[in-house]
Amino acid sequence: MSISDNLKVINDRIAATCLRAGRDPASVRLVAVSKTKPAAMIDEAARAGQVLFGENYVQELAAKAAEVKECVEWHFIGGLQSNKVKYIAGLVTMIHSVDRLSLAQEIDRQWGRLGKACDVLIQINIACEATKCGASSEGVFSLVRDVAKLPNLRIKGLMTMPPFFDDPEAARPYFSELSRLAREIDSLAIPNVEMRELSMGMSGDFEVAIEEGATLVRVGSAIFGGR
Repeated sequence: MSISDNLKVINDRIAATCLRAGRDPASVRLVAVSKTKPAAMIDEAARAGQVLFGENYVQELAAKAAEVKECVEWHFIGGLQSNKVKYIAGLVTMIHSVDRLSLAQEIDRQWGRLGKACDVLIQINIACEATKCGASSEGVFSLVRDVAKLPNLRIKGLMTMPPFFDDPEAARPYFSELSRLAREIDSLAIPNVEMRELSMGMSGDFEVAIEEGATLVRVGSAIFGGR
């Protein structure tokens, strides 16, 4: 199947899941994860109607953004080192992986130099996996309060990556917990903080994530094929 065919299948599945869950299909956006894929494949997906692309690596994103011919929107979804932020400043419309104050401060500094604000999601490591980035479920409240004070950042929601399971149902508790944390943070009415976006769910489990409230699903292999 072509990228266009794959996109149609994924978008149809998103719409069907939303309807089953009593949600408006327009409330969920597909982030096409294009890491390791060439610019030509991104252009092909864009011509098929895909607008939003997620990249995990700074150098790859910067190089690819210069090559892609179609008009697309970039999100940064991978682990981000503070010393690399300057290379994507102004290039991405959202960073999904803010997990510490020092990183947020550097994003604030770099976007401030451009006179712009960056939309960010706070990444939470709900499973407390040593190999994954993210604030703890307990530490997220103080992190949100501190990041909210930075003038060139806008907190738009939360992101998580559950452990990998063969059965998507096994990921449900992690998605449910992210939704619960978002509601709790929202109830605190912290200035400059919205809990509008929940970035969770990938190729193998995005339907379960949508049922639990995902608004951004990050799908790569089901669109572009394996690496």
